[in-house]
Amino acid sequence: MSVTIREVAKEAGVSPSTVSRVIANNPKISDETKERVLEVIKRLDYHPNAIARSLAKSFTSTIGIVLPREAEDLFKNPFFVQAMTGINVYAQKKGYYIMYSFTKTEEEEVELINRFISSNIVDGVILLIARSKDKCIKLLKEKEFPFTVVGRPDETEGVLWVDNDNFQAAYNATNYLFARGYNNLAFIGGTGEWNVSKDRLNGYIQAHTINGMTIDDNMIVQMEDFKEKYGYEAINKILEYKKPDAVLATDDLLAFGVLKALQDNNTDDIKVLGFNNTPLAEYQVPPLTSIDINAEKLGYYAAKLLIGKLKDENMKKKHYIIETNLVERMSTIK
Repeated sequence: MSVTIREVAKEAGVSPSTVSRVIANNPKISDETKERVLEVIKRLDYHPNAIARSLAKSFTSTIGIVLPREAEDLFKNPFFVQAMTGINVYAQKKGYYIMYSFTKTEEEEVELINRFISSNIVDGVILLIARSKDKCIKLLKEKEFPFTVVGRPDETEGVLWVDNDNFQAAYNATNYLFARGYNNLAFIGGTGEWNVSKDRLNGYIQAHTINGMTIDDNMIVQMEDFKEKYGYEAINKILEYKKPDAVLATDDLLAFGVLKALQDNNTDDIKVLGFNNTPLAEYQVPPLTSIDINAEKLGYYAAKLLIGKLKDENMKKKHYIIETNLVERMSTIK
């Protein structure tokens, strides 16, 4: 049977409340009393109940992770698994627990966040996507509830956030394709409601402008989600119009769908470049060139910002831009 706080108090000759104050490192407790109580805690191998301790301190040491509908099938979209891994690594290091919740719509996300705030079951929230006119960010700011966002919010003032420079990453990827002689480029992205999609499309457009290339709107297709089937549908729609030299897909899952459609069409001379560098990218046919966005690091620094705020640390950083790098494979090599 585990040792109770009353047993520790009796052995140390103090009250249970004094033991609680020692555990909380209350400055009002004398050094002599602290040493005596800590010695008993160590000798009896006492482990404070985490729930009781959090109630006494009015915090839970728990972070709520809001998983959007795009994360419904985690095994098909490894980005969310990788980001959550990074969150978990930092949270565990700092003694925080994680509570994950799935939602199907933005309205459900808002409802969930309201429950988080009103029930006091988490100390803060991490959002794994940023939308245009994001209702969740608006609510969290209004309620002044601690949160961070993986993604660039519309308005960054008063928001802790972590992201890649998605504009620059797509700009560089487009230039990479131009440099290899692929001038007729198609673009397949997610919905324009996501800021990540808007930033990557703008990078693609700016690269065309800088290089004096004409932008053909019929070669730009945006789908409702980052799913393989949408990549398949999008490239078939493009092929009905014109055959591109190469395709820039803003997520590896979209790129997987493109590769599958090209195989089904017996087309092997269209190059494909994806985003996220998911673990399955190198096992595609051909192996997929992809932009590594360091998803685990995105999650890690999102947790670092939030926990820093919760611990009232004097943080100079309000956001982090995580580096990206292009991993070249056969899908873009002549």
